[in-house]
Amino acid sequence: MSAVCFDLDGTLTDPKEGIIGCIRYALEKLGAPQPDSDDDLTWCIGPPLLGSFEHLVGDKAPEALALYRERFGDVGLFENAVYPGIREVLEELAGQGRRLFVATSKPTVYAVRILEHFELHDFFEHIYGSELDGTRADKTELLAWVLAQSELQASSAVMIGDRRHDVIGARNNGIDAIGVLYGYGSSDELSEAGARVLCETPRDLPAQLAMGPS
Repeated sequence: MSAVCFDLDGTLTDPKEGIIGCIRYALEKLGAPQPDSDDDLTWCIGPPLLGSFEHLVGDKAPEALALYRERFGDVGLFENAVYPGIREVLEELAGQGRRLFVATSKPTVYAVRILEHFELHDFFEHIYGSELDGTRADKTELLAWVLAQSELQASSAVMIGDRRHDVIGARNNGIDAIGVLYGYGSSDELSEAGARVLCETPRDLPAQLAMGPS
């Protein structure tokens, strides 16, 4: 597979502290109920946030998203950590001559800042994300955009991600999909969505990429 697309949250970095903190900030500002445990909000990591806020606060979701970004843009995006082994995997894949991309539902403006902060941006030919108005937050739409903009063949591309949205978006575009289990999606979630294979750790990725689709 010559072109490798990585999800960001739950695949390259662990954003739990920042995302959950910003969700709680938005809920508090709105006077909405707060879950007892941070783990009760991890389902929000990965999918487009507007949809998650619609589930949490109904028609106040746009206001909640604005409040979330109020904190995220200055503080939350840096409450984050690169998963152990990711940098080494990117170095190995880049050394093999593979074309590396980021394909995230997160707005591009935030994704670029996060990857620059962790000095990972130079590994990627391009960082693709959504717009602040929600354009291309859907992974099917986003990956179609990636294929068109970078002139990639779906048959030679693979999407790596931790949630079903990554896998479904890839399959809807004829792209191979690899699920990772160190993020926030379960084995059942990823398998049912149609992931070709599941990887327990980042270090498992190069071997699976070398095998190609079955």
